[in-house]
Amino acid sequence: MNAPLQGRTAVITGAASGMGAATALHLATQGARVALLSRRQDRLDDLAAQIRAAGGEAMVLAVDIADADAVTAAADRIDAAWGPIDTVINAAGVMLAAPIDDSRSDQWARMIDTNLSGTLHVIRAFTPALLRAAEKGTTVDIVNVSSIAAHFAFPNYAVYSATKAAVTHLSNALRSEFGRRGVRVTNVEPGLTDTELGTHLDEERRTELGYMFDAIAALSAEDIADLIGYVVTRSPNVNLRQVIVLPTQQA
Repeated sequence: MNAPLQGRTAVITGAASGMGAATALHLATQGARVALLSRRQDRLDDLAAQIRAAGGEAMVLAVDIADADAVTAAADRIDAAWGPIDTVINAAGVMLAAPIDDSRSDQWARMIDTNLSGTLHVIRAFTPALLRAAEKGTTVDIVNVSSIAAHFAFPNYAVYSATKAAVTHLSNALRSEFGRRGVRVTNVEPGLTDTELGTHLDEERRTELGYMFDAIAALSAEDIADLIGYVVTRSPNVNLRQVIVLPTQQA
């Protein structure tokens, strides 16, 4: 069996659905042990059962990444069970339409807490393990899932776009800190992708998004998972630093 990730241990956030779930499945089929992080225990249990039934190894951790202490506790549990991890996939995210003049500060906070602060909590919690793995000569990856919204203006999504721009810039800065220490950092920016992110929107915004899906053959979560699998299986001295991936029909 082709298992290019045999011996690797990956942490995937947002693993209950969408890109996170698809990435966990894909990496597991490539031989990696996968630690599944999300708030939804039932979905994680179902995903872990699917992975184990296929012969893979999975650990479930029901964690809200916006809670720094909970993320640290999860990192300690994984380290105690499996030792240092070598791969972190930050796929958790929230997309809400929050026009500035609506003053929906609760929505702003939710996106900032998950998309930016949550990503930072995960990176901080797992950095010691990643550096220990790199010191042993293991291939080590951090993959942050951002969005093309980091570069392109979409009306009514200013705060979401700002959080994703921050993730993109964070990835660039981390690369300057970690690259020389043997840790690769990749920033992935998907375009229109068919996941449940759109279900968090109100009816008006869901309708707007639906028009885009009608006009463009969107990417799937599995497309993004396949891309991430490609990124983390490159030769150790190759870092795909920035990957922008769009549906063919999206300009």
